Amino acid sequence: MLDLAIATCVPLPEPDPDEAPLAEALDRAGLTYAFAGWHVDPWPAARATLLRSTWDYPWRIGDFRTWIDRVATGGELWNDAATVRWNLHKRYLLDLEAAGLPVTPTELVPAGSTEPLDGILARRGWEVAVVKPAVSAGSFRTLKTERGDPAGEAHLRALATDRDVLVQQYLASVEGYGERALVWIDGEVTHSVRKTPRFQGEDESVSEAMPITEAQRALAAHAVATVPGDLLYARIDVAPGPDGAPVIMELELIEPSLFFPQCPEALDRFVAAIRRRLA
Repeated sequence: MLDLAIATCVPLPEPDPDEAPLAEALDRAGLTYAFAGWHVDPWPAARATLLRSTWDYPWRIGDFRTWIDRVATGGELWNDAATVRWNLHKRYLLDLEAAGLPVTPTELVPAGSTEPLDGILARRGWEVAVVKPAVSAGSFRTLKTERGDPAGEAHLRALATDRDVLVQQYLASVEGYGERALVWIDGEVTHSVRKTPRFQGEDESVSEAMPITEAQRALAAHAVATVPGDLLYARIDVAPGPDGAPVIMELELIEPSLFFPQCPEALDRFVAAIRRRLA
């Protein structure tokens, strides 16, 4: 039996820069593993399953939920199934807000809603917004729009016919200061990178490791502390909000890139944590 079955997807919609460094680190640690598309049957026999680049799940969300439950009943799953189920739907942002954390101003539009986008923007006092599915990965069907733009209204109507949708205030700070992805491994924020805004059909640009402010570090710790269960990893994407203080844009607990090439020490911490859990 393998130590680890590492869940990915086949084919990958884009390369995973974390995959090769992770494999090399697991080899050095003497751990046995196999990468496999999460939808393969049978799933590789292993002591634990590690979720990594399962980036196609928004297209097969029902199958993915079923697979998560099945794998979790057969052994360890990292992160755990309850955490994954909670994090699949971005209404978790409203849960974080209710718990007192600052998040990107967000409106959840339920499937079947006919409220016009301009009505939502006027009610919230927003001129520019981002419209995207409430279950998504990467830039899947994510559109930046503004009040009065018929393309934004058409996009919302198309999405809301069969799924919940997020309408979020567009934070102009992502264009200058940038969105910062804070990587958390086994109890500690290890590093941060700057990401450029990304919408449907665009490539993501990522910096080298960046300094982390005390406000960002405190917000990341607060966010992780609200999540029940034993997390192995998390990524907390933040940006300056309207008042300049950091707000949470995403709390990624399923399949985030962890930017191991930018911080080999984080990879070492990750593999050490896996070894402890397997022991």
